[in-house]
Amino acid sequence: MKILLIASLFLGIFYGSAQDQLNDYKYIIVPKRFDDFKKENQYKTSTLVKFLLEQKGFNAVYDDALPADLSQNRCLGLLANLRDASNMFTTKTTIVLKDCNNKEVFVSEKGSSKIKEYDAAYSEAIRRAFVSFDAVNYKYEPKDTTPIADLPLSSGGGTVVVTQTTVEKAAEKPDTPPVAPVQQQATPEVQSYKDMTPVPSDIKKSTSVLYAQEISNGYQLVDSTPKIVLKIYKSSLPNVYTAEGEGKNGMVYHRDGKWFFEYYVGDKLTVEELHIKF
Repeated sequence: MKILLIASLFLGIFYGSAQDQLNDYKYIIVPKRFDDFKKENQYKTSTLVKFLLEQKGFNAVYDDALPADLSQNRCLGLLANLRDASNMFTTKTTIVLKDCNNKEVFVSEKGSSKIKEYDAAYSEAIRRAFVSFDAVNYKYEPKDTTPIADLPLSSGGGTVVVTQTTVEKAAEKPDTPPVAPVQQQATPEVQSYKDMTPVPSDIKKSTSVLYAQEISNGYQLVDSTPKIVLKIYKSSLPNVYTAEGEGKNGMVYHRDGKWFFEYYVGDKLTVEELHIKF
């Protein structure tokens, strides 16, 4: 018990300090291709990381669509990276946020998944890593910055201005209104994709009731026919399940008193509201 209390106290101090540091940054830059991956947005990693950061209240932007102030002052933002320590049996990911001097400001707990299908496995592992952000109540607190050097943004090329924090502002300025989602270039072959962050109007609502029947490690959801619509399996997170259906693999989770099924159709993140009776 004493060890658990000490560990809890340590984690509280760590994440409290991390929150103070994260509040210094206006943006989080999400690369179209993370260093440990061969392709842009491989296994939907970039779109999912950006989506989850925005759910946590951060202003996340892609590395090829920086706002004007961030282009001029790289130290307004942190650069996100997704470390991949996966092996043959387990998908393992960690979220790392670095400042303009390449210093690690935040490192998440390692998220893991044993799902065999890659997109679903990385989705579950990334979401588990993002649990580390639950203790962070982010609110941007602007500071004055002074340019000191030019450094490359990433191994992909391009140069940006690096600045150093000097004096904290006496009065906080209102945050700049979020920029509307724009169509962005996904590949050198000019294949484009849009920000797929779902909004309430995009959420599909299921009209039929699904009945949960207990199976090993989870439930099967059947309609009134009865036909098995989905099989959902318990994860290490409460009220979060990995889901398998006919051509649809994703996550089922409980939020604000409702159940949602989240999955990808091509490159588009789709969210469907479910009516489940347990």
